Amino acid sequence: MPVEEVVDRMQDMADQDSLPSNVSEMLEEAAEELKDEDRDLSVRVNAASSILDQVSNDPNIRQHTRTEIWNLASKVEGLE
Repeated sequence: MPVEEVVDRMQDMADQDSLPSNVSEMLEEAAEELKDEDRDLSVRVNAASSILDQVSNDPNIRQHTRTEIWNLASKVEGLE
């Protein structure tokens, strides 16, 4: 899956009204990390993965959302 598709998926998730605002902001931040082409892909993947890990540990998100975030994290890790 190309980086652009993963970024688009993150931004789609971030736009969901059902997410807490801090979770949406962190998803946007992870997407921005992946889009930063001034850095090596492995660095961008590590930064985005770290943010998604933090998001998945947020106690305020529903289990369904947590599963979606884990799926995204898996796709991010597959970019390397």
